[in-house]
Amino acid sequence: MNAMLETPELPAVFDGVKLAAVAAVLYVIVRCLNLKSPTAPPDLYFQDSGLSRFLLKSCPLLTKEYIPPLIWGKSGHIQTALYGKMGRVRSPHPYGHRKFITMSDGATSTFDLFEPLAEHCVGDDVTMVICPGIANHSEKQYIRTFVDYAQKNGYRCAVLNHLGALPNIELTSPRMFTYGCTWEFGAMVNYIKKTYPQTQLVVVGFSLGGNIVCKYLGETQANQEKVLCCVSVCQGYSALRAQETFMQWDQCRRFYNFLMADNMKKIILSHRQALFGDHVKKPQSLEDTDLSRLYTATSLMQIDDNVMRKFHGYTSLKEYYEEESCMRYLHRIYVPLMLVNAADDPLVHESLLTIPKSLSEKRENVMFVLPLHGGHLGFFEGSVLFPEPLTWMDKLVVEYANAICQWERNKSQCSDTEQVEAELE
Repeated sequence: MNAMLETPELPAVFDGVKLAAVAAVLYVIVRCLNLKSPTAPPDLYFQDSGLSRFLLKSCPLLTKEYIPPLIWGKSGHIQTALYGKMGRVRSPHPYGHRKFITMSDGATSTFDLFEPLAEHCVGDDVTMVICPGIANHSEKQYIRTFVDYAQKNGYRCAVLNHLGALPNIELTSPRMFTYGCTWEFGAMVNYIKKTYPQTQLVVVGFSLGGNIVCKYLGETQANQEKVLCCVSVCQGYSALRAQETFMQWDQCRRFYNFLMADNMKKIILSHRQALFGDHVKKPQSLEDTDLSRLYTATSLMQIDDNVMRKFHGYTSLKEYYEEESCMRYLHRIYVPLMLVNAADDPLVHESLLTIPKSLSEKRENVMFVLPLHGGHLGFFEGSVLFPEPLTWMDKLVVEYANAICQWERNKSQCSDTEQVEAELE
């Protein structure tokens, strides 16, 4: 009798369990998607100067809120995953010409050249020389989207294809791209300077490409000739500092490390004959046993230690990371430099961001831009669910380049006026 009386209460208990489960799921979703995070303008770090004041006035994106898609855009992981999986949505297909350069060691470097589709805002001939991220090239969707937008704003674009990254281009020497080798990028820049002697350059690097372009500019003062400005997006600045954080599970960096290592293994193994074949004159430090170690590698650091550093004869991983990182070259860059990172980038630990912050406090030519959201090379925009084809990053780089071109034009006009006035006196 008591059992029969208690039976009607069971559904209420089950309803409570269901509600608790739903609440728990919603809580996890809110936390994972970071839905409670506010939108805000990016944090800016710079020295007060005429240039910085001009940039703040001429680049509205620096002072406006960056608003990512409402449902998922505040998650750095989803932004990064979408960039990694699909690059961009409705990506255009800009038409360009592929150029080949034979390097001194026999390597064949390639880059793609895209002519402008409109007149530039100041009427000048300006070329963007672009270095993509790790193992990337001109055919990647995020590069295509950016190039198309830059072309429509009057820029010629030259995009480096990292050595070994294009699946249909064979290696012609036992070497492929590394973390900080600037040889191929330098060869592309020299080609542009020689072919278009009147052009001025805007240097752009994404992720690993950001390290390469900053290192290239800082290597010698001559590399900064004809350069209007440089923009680096989502780089880590110091591989030596990053290696420890990349082995941590915080923000799933160890998992991302594994995925990128797996991709690098596939690229290296696709060129195994050119790199490890019996007929190949390999670097003395590169041995056949390194190939067997490559198969079992689960991190970029293992690949760098067993294979990549040996392409350039480094005796240790520490030496390789120290020499190949741009950190020791940043203070030698004198052209306007904009460094962009996202606070929620799961690949770049927050401790690494002290490098650009410190630099921007010492150098008037440097501005560090740090939005709350964007992930690693994501920076998608959109209202609720679906992202726009063009990202905040694409718009910011072009807007900054336009402002610098205008700044240089104004300086030139002022200089001409002062010269005329001096002659009249």
